[in-house]
Parts: sequence; C-alpha cells; structure tokens
Amino acid sequence: MIITPNYFAYAALLLWPLVSIYLFATRPVSQALLWTILGGYLVLPVGTEIKLPGVPALDKNSIPALVALLGCWSFARRPSHLPKGIGLVEVLLAALLIGPFITSEFNPDALQVGGIYGSFVLPGVGHYDALSACVAQLIVLIPFMLGRRYLGGLRDCDTIFRIVTLAGLAYTLPMLLEVRLSPQLHTWIYGYFPNSFEQQVRDGGFRPVVFLGHGLKVAFFAMMAVLASAALWRCREKILSQSAAVSTAWLAGTLLLCKSLGSFVYAMVLTPVILFMRPRLQVRLAALLVSLALVYPMLRATDLFPSDLLLDAAGAVSVERQTSLKVRFDQEKMLLAHASERPWFGWGRFGRGRVYDETGKDISITDGHWIITMSTFGLFGFIAEFGLLSLPVFRSLRAVGRMPEREQVFLASLSLVVAVGLVDLLPNATINPFSWLLAGALLGQAESIRVVGTKPIANKRQRLRTVSSGEELRADR
Repeated sequence: MIITPNYFAYAALLLWPLVSIYLFATRPVSQALLWTILGGYLVLPVGTEIKLPGVPALDKNSIPALVALLGCWSFARRPSHLPKGIGLVEVLLAALLIGPFITSEFNPDALQVGGIYGSFVLPGVGHYDALSACVAQLIVLIPFMLGRRYLGGLRDCDTIFRIVTLAGLAYTLPMLLEVRLSPQLHTWIYGYFPNSFEQQVRDGGFRPVVFLGHGLKVAFFAMMAVLASAALWRCREKILSQSAAVSTAWLAGTLLLCKSLGSFVYAMVLTPVILFMRPRLQVRLAALLVSLALVYPMLRATDLFPSDLLLDAAGAVSVERQTSLKVRFDQEKMLLAHASERPWFGWGRFGRGRVYDETGKDISITDGHWIITMSTFGLFGFIAEFGLLSLPVFRSLRAVGRMPEREQVFLASLSLVVAVGLVDLLPNATINPFSWLLAGALLGQAESIRVVGTKPIANKRQRLRTVSSGEELRADR
C-alpha cells in the first residue's frame, strides 16, 4: 500500500516535541510523561515517518519516546526507589539488545524463495542490520525504562488510571463519529487511510480506527479505559465531578460498538474482577494469564492448545469470527513450522521468517506479535521480550500484600491491564509504547515497595498520605 501523507501529517510529528516540552515545563513529570506517550499514540499519524541518514525512522512511536526521555532528563529529579546492582530485569534488557547481533551471526546466508514459477533472493543479515535492529529495540524500550524510573510512586497508579480514563472518554467522540460515518478521520486530517478499509467493516457496520491504524487497536485501548475507570469506581473516585461508575458504563457501551469480540470479552470478564475480587487474587489471576502467554508457543508446537474448542466457541458467535480465528491458527502453524528450522535465534529481518509459495508470493499473515518475534529473533528473543513484559506481574505478587488497601486495588488493576495486554499479543500485534510504559510503571511500583518496605495498615480510619518515588508512607490518625 502506497502512503502519501499531506503536509499536516509531517507538521503533527514535528510539533509534538514542542507540545511535550510544554507539558514537562508546566505539569508534574508523571503527568507529562503519560500524556506525551499516550497522546502521541492516540493522535499522531500512522505510517508517516521522517527518515534521516543513519538515524532510525522518526514516527508516532519513536518521537514521543525520545522527547519523553529528553523531558524526564531535563525536568525530573532522580528517583530513589530503583534497586541497586544487576538483576533479572537488566539481564532481559541486555538480551533484547544483543539478540539481533546473535541472530545476524546465524543468518549471514542469502535465501532464495519461490520455485520454478518465480523466485527472488532475500539478503543475509549483516552486522549493520543487527545494529539498526538494536537501536530500534532500544527506542522501543525507552517508555518501559521511563515508566520504571518515574512512575514507581504509590500515587502514580491513581494518576495513570485517571489519565487513561480521561483520554478514553475524549476518544469516544471520534470513535462514535466513525462508527456512524465509517473510518474517515485519518484520511480527512492526514490525507490517507493507513490500513485495509475492508478489515474495518464488521457486522453490517464499521469499526472505528481514528488514528491508531486498525479497529482492533482502538477496541483494545477502549478496553484499557474501561478497566482503568472500573478501578477508580471501586475506590469511589470521581471523574469530571461524576462517579466513575458513569464513565465505566459509557466506555463499556462505546467498546461494544467497536465490534471487537476479544476486547469486549476481556472487559466483561475483568471489570467484575476489579470491582469485587480481592487485590491479591487479582494479581494471582494476572500471573496466571502471563504464564499462559509464556507457555503458548510450546502448547502450539505440541498441539496441546485447545484450538478446536476455541473455534467452536467462535462459531457459536458467528461463522465470520470462526473463519477469522481458523485463518489465524492455520497461519500460526505454518509460520511456527518455518520458525522451527532456526528455533533459537530466528531468521532475522527482511521477511526471512515469512513463508512464500512457488511463485515467490508471500502467503504469510502475521497477526500475533508472538509469532513475529519467534520468526525474527527466535525463542531467545521471545523469552527476552515476553519475559520482560511479564516480570512486572510476577514482582507484583510479593508487593501487593505490603501496601495500603487503596493502593492494593490500583496495583492489582494495573497488573491485570498489563497481563491482558500480554495475552492479546498472542492473537494480535497490539504492542505499543504505552503498553511498554505501563509495564515499566508496574515494575517500578513493585520495586518501590521492596525498597521502601511499606507494610499494610489495618486501621481503615487512618488518613493515608502517600508520596511518590521512594519516600516512606506515613499514616496520620
């Protein structure tokens, strides 16, 4: 697909650093960081990039991450809650960064794809390509590291959920417009449509796309907003002078109109969990979900995953959804068979991990982020990336019992949001900078509790005064 952005698309990318620096200069660092990453994800154009020689492409993902790094470096104080030394987090970070170099060592050979009806050659992976992939990985990890460093305070979870809820409420307006008129905003404002329009037609209507590139991503963000609002509702917080119950209901109704079964099921199952289940049980459920995501490749490789059961369940909803799910499972099986030829470090980039027919046509459909990672960087890359995203949830298991009751609710809810985000990477490629930021924030809060040593306070009449980033919790009667 040929993308031809208008001048406003480039202007939006160039103006976002100015908007972000203004936020850092006028707002607390936690709020500025959240709005810089989330706002850029929600409003900047998809597919438009500024390419300079020797520099990774500057787009809606990299520009907010880089300017957030600059803003935090310029305006934030060094937090005191970070643990000292090298631990599992640092090992996984290093693995993600050195993985491309190892992959390049095992993939110097050119590949001829196709057959007698047509063929072409895919280049080998060199050291320069490995360096380029490493720099790209580093930019991807910036929100994670910033979240860990600057959103680790006890009050930061409240800030996260308020901003997600407010952004979700604001986003419902263009979402509802596109439900009614079809996905047109990206074309009207930025001059082009970033994806297949046919994929946004569902059940006699339209999925909203807004500025996220696909209806599935919009639905997933709406689901996150529902869960964030539900956490505020449980803590009896108000949004725009109204009970958070109102915003939760409004967001849930909008999510239903997104016509995404997966995100709607996530919200319908996890909203009651957040509202009624004990926080410790919520974190255990989150740990179970991320464990499923970690073992999913092994289950698929050994045919132990209940794919037939899920196909029957999808068929009970509609034949269209069953057919879509079957295509995904068939593609996963085909791509996994190809990935198994170089299982440990993958095939590298340039489409080497994809499957081609005898004419040289690419017949791969890579919906799930996990199979993209497995095909490109192998099991080594999968463990590094998915392990880094799941580790904050496991760290929360020990931290949640050492927090005041209100903060337990927020930490448990954030654990569920991060966990369901990881699970959604199995059928979809919904990973984004804000997901990395939330995972980093969850890790930072779990580590902050370990460093500060906060213990639960039984007296509910005590006024809890929490301070951010490593300062001790004080309880005043």
